[in-house]
Amino acid sequence: MPWSTPFDEPIRLRGGRRLTTLQHAADYIMKLPQDEQQEERWQIAVENLINAAEAGGGWLMFARIGVMRALNGDARKR
Repeated sequence: MPWSTPFDEPIRLRGGRRLTTLQHAADYIMKLPQDEQQEERWQIAVENLINAAEAGGGWLMFARIGVMRALNGDARKR
């Protein structure tokens, strides 16, 4: 499935922005500081995004969940 594939429901970010596609989510992660990108929660999110892009099917849902969990992990740290 292409990286332009939209999530069934956008992922809402603080400040009103939204991640609507696999590519938007990947770009968001790539803009994080390098040390944060290496955290396990973001590595899992990236792995699920790649699986969704390569395999499709149910991986799209897992990719969305992975990104949301990584984002929520950030909220718990504050």
